[in-house]
Amino acid sequence: MGSTEPPFTVGIEEEYLLVDLDTRDVNENPPPRLLRACTELGAGQINPEFLRSQLEVTTRVCHSVADARADLARLRAIIVDAAREYGLAPIAASTHPFANATQQLPTEKEQFFALAREMQAAARRLMVCGMHVHVGIDDDDLRVDLMNQMSYFVPHLLALSCSSPFWEGELTGLMSFRLTLFSSLPRTGLPERFASYGELRRHLDMLIRTGLIENTGKMWWDVRPNPRYPTLEMRVMDCCTGIDDAVSLAALVVCLVRRLYHLRRANQSWRLYPNVLIAENRWRAMRYSFDEQLLDLARGELVPFSLLMDELIAAVRTDAEQLGCWREIEHLRTILARGTSAHRQIRTYEEARAAGASQREALQAVVDFLVRETASGLHAKTPGGTGRR
Repeated sequence: MGSTEPPFTVGIEEEYLLVDLDTRDVNENPPPRLLRACTELGAGQINPEFLRSQLEVTTRVCHSVADARADLARLRAIIVDAAREYGLAPIAASTHPFANATQQLPTEKEQFFALAREMQAAARRLMVCGMHVHVGIDDDDLRVDLMNQMSYFVPHLLALSCSSPFWEGELTGLMSFRLTLFSSLPRTGLPERFASYGELRRHLDMLIRTGLIENTGKMWWDVRPNPRYPTLEMRVMDCCTGIDDAVSLAALVVCLVRRLYHLRRANQSWRLYPNVLIAENRWRAMRYSFDEQLLDLARGELVPFSLLMDELIAAVRTDAEQLGCWREIEHLRTILARGTSAHRQIRTYEEARAAGASQREALQAVVDFLVRETASGLHAKTPGGTGRR
């Protein structure tokens, strides 16, 4: 590891589903003109995803969290404005409340057809969206070391991002049902631990050499060294409906990575715990978000999530101030106080039912909430200052 600090650049990827504003159902075959308009206006930063009803946005390589927010807001606004002309709207949520997954059509690209052929019924259920956060780390071995340590925080980040409590009209009882669907694919979940980048490459090269995977992009772990860019990529999170929540979690990811880097510079590290214990917290985050306790692996006991977050926020304060994103970190307390998208979707559904709405009408009310929240705050001034100080 060199003496120069990594760049700690930030990049955010989000996936959205396009819904019909009249029926509130997913539009399984949006007009090609809409997709072309989004692609052209996004200048390569808006692209089709696995399903025709799905779009992915990727921010530029940003040198501050504030810049990432501005770029993400611009991309969301492009889709909101373009879709409105066709009676459609994007929703930033990891599942749609009632659409039928098997009715969706794959995007006409060979890479997506190949995925559908290989994964069969598992792929036919993949009407899910996620959020990925990239942090610039320009050293191969450092990325692997930080991946090993960042696995500990996978449950915390998931718990704060939950947005998939419904599936095909059912209130599933899970706050992140997306991961039960995505986990049906191979090479997902918590990553293995590797002593070096060379060890990681040896394992991946065996999979490629034997024809089991074509490239390292088929490793879909919760956190991974990105196969195309010099970044550490956190992939576990649901897609946050509100942009402020998304940016707050992106800020937490980059601050955690920076904190772990500085621990390493001081010849320290975050303790590595067995995956079986981290996986238990991951399941609890899927099931409850932050409504129930998580295992404090250092104490060896269940503790309130709010206590863990207080400690986490305190741990990254210096990094947040150095990176100019302390207000975004403080927004984590807002998420805890008013709930994730999943909490708010359930609340919207229950309030509609209590007011006499049918199940279908209540689910449509949830879609209305998602449409409004996805488009909210896109032209507001960022709360986090002007970036790196």
